[in-house]
Amino acid sequence: MITLTVRDDELMSSLAEQAQARGIRNGAIVSLIGAVDTFAVSTMAADDATADTVTEYSQPAEMSGTGEIVDGFMAIEGDQAVLGHLHLAHVGTHFARAYVVPAS
Repeated sequence: MITLTVRDDELMSSLAEQAQARGIRNGAIVSLIGAVDTFAVSTMAADDATADTVTEYSQPAEMSGTGEIVDGFMAIEGDQAVLGHLHLAHVGTHFARAYVVPAS
């Protein structure tokens, strides 16, 4: 297992750069933890599973998740949870850590 850590950077691009630097083209992100300052996620429209609805949040949030790396690419206040495919997130105040198992 390989640990990738992001501090004061855009989460998705930093994870992609770190994975590439370690030669990881395919793998499973078995755990993603941390906190972000801003983020954007998408969900499917109820009447069209092929349409993405992207929502941007300009507020800090804790996060946890799983995902995958395929061909080198990577998916709040008030006691609410926000779910969806993560498009971008800026890590500034805290950190994010991804635990990755490379695929052979």
